[in-house]
Amino acid sequence: MIWQHTLKTALRGLKTHKSRSLLTILGIVIGITSIILIMSLGRGAQDLILSQIQGMGSLTIAILPGREAKSPTDVAQTLSDSLKEKDLRLLENKANVPDVKEIIPVVFGAETATYQSEIYHLTIFGSGASMINVFDLHPSEGESFSEEDVRARAEVVVIGSKVKEKLFGTDVAIGQKIRLKGRNFRVVAVLPQQGQSSFVNFDEVAIVPYTTAQQYLFGIKYYNRLIAQATSEKYLNQAAAEIKETLRQSHNITDPDKDDFNVQTQADIASRMKSVTTVLTLFLTAVAAISLMVGGVGIMNIMLVSVTERTREIGLRKALGATNKNIMYQFLTEAVTLTVIGGAVGILLGSVFSLIASILIIKFGGLAWSFTFPWSAAILGIGVSAVVGLVFGIYPARQASMKSPMEALRYE
Repeated sequence: MIWQHTLKTALRGLKTHKSRSLLTILGIVIGITSIILIMSLGRGAQDLILSQIQGMGSLTIAILPGREAKSPTDVAQTLSDSLKEKDLRLLENKANVPDVKEIIPVVFGAETATYQSEIYHLTIFGSGASMINVFDLHPSEGESFSEEDVRARAEVVVIGSKVKEKLFGTDVAIGQKIRLKGRNFRVVAVLPQQGQSSFVNFDEVAIVPYTTAQQYLFGIKYYNRLIAQATSEKYLNQAAAEIKETLRQSHNITDPDKDDFNVQTQADIASRMKSVTTVLTLFLTAVAAISLMVGGVGIMNIMLVSVTERTREIGLRKALGATNKNIMYQFLTEAVTLTVIGGAVGILLGSVFSLIASILIIKFGGLAWSFTFPWSAAILGIGVSAVVGLVFGIYPARQASMKSPMEALRYE
C-alpha cells in the first residue's frame, strides 16, 4: 500500500507540471529513439550483407591479390597484381587442388558503353564462361559466351537488364553491337532483372571474356580475383588449404605471414563482416547513449527546481507524519517514472522511424532490406532509462528528504 500511495503521489506531482515533465523527458526520448534506430538499421545492414555473401554460394572461395589487411599499415599491400596466369594454370591442375571443382578468373573496372546516341556508365566484368553458372546468371535472352570465345578473345558481351533498357529501350538487343573503349562488342545475351546480389548489381554490368577484357579494355596481365568452387561443403576448408599451398609454391613463399594473396571462404567473409557491422553498431549506439546522460542531468536539474518549488508541500507532508524515507521515495519515484515514460516513448518512435527508413531504403535503394525490431535494445532501453532516473534522481530526492519541516512550512 505504501508503494501504491507513493506512485500515485508521484504521478500527481508530474501531472501538475505537464509541460515541464514533457520537456524533461525529451533528452531520454531522443537518446532511446537514436539507440533503437541505430540498432535496427545496423541489424538490417548486417542481414543484408550476410545474405549477399551467402548469395555467392557456400562452396565459393575467393582468392584476392595482396596481403590480408590486419592493420592500417597493411592497406597498401592489398593493392597488388600478385595473381598471374601461371597461378591460374596451377590451380586448374587437379593434381594440385583435388578438392577444387573449378576456378574462375575475374577482372573488373568501370567503363562507358554507347549504342548509337545512347550512353551508359557501367561496370565491366571479365570472367570465364562458367561464371554464369557459379553466380546463377542464366540469360533471359540469347546464350552466354563459351570457353571457345574466351580462348579466342572474342568481342562478345552479356549485358544486364538495366543496361539493355538504357541502351536499347524496347528494341531487340541480341546481335546488336555496343561500343566499349573504342571497340565494338556483339551482344550475345541479356540477363534477367535480379537486382543486388553478392555485392554486385548484375542489372548494371556487362560481362565479357576475361581474356578480351585484359587485352582490349584494361590492358593488364593479372587478375583482380580468382573465384574457386569446392567439390563439396565437407571439403571446403581443405580446398582453401590446397589453394594456399599451391600459391605459396608458385610465389616461392615459405612463411605464411608473408603471403601476397588472401584466401577467403564465405564463412570467413560472413564472420568478418558480422564483426565489423556489430562493432560499428555498438560504437554508434555508444555515441547515441551520450544523449541519455544529458537527459539524466536535465532530469536532475528539473527535480532540484521541483524540490525548491515544493518546499512548503514537503514541510506539510512531514508535519502530517511523512518520514524522510517517504519523501525521498516520492521524488525518486517521480524521477524514475519520468525516465521510464521517456524510454517507452523513445522505443515507440525509434521503431516507427526504423520502419519508415526500411521502407524508403527498399523503395529508393532497390535493396533487399528487412525491418528488424531490436528486442534486446528495447529491453536495454527501458532498463537504462530506469537506471538513469534512479542515479540522477537520488541527489534531488535526498535534498528533499533532508529539509526541516519547520523551515519548510515558513518557506515563502
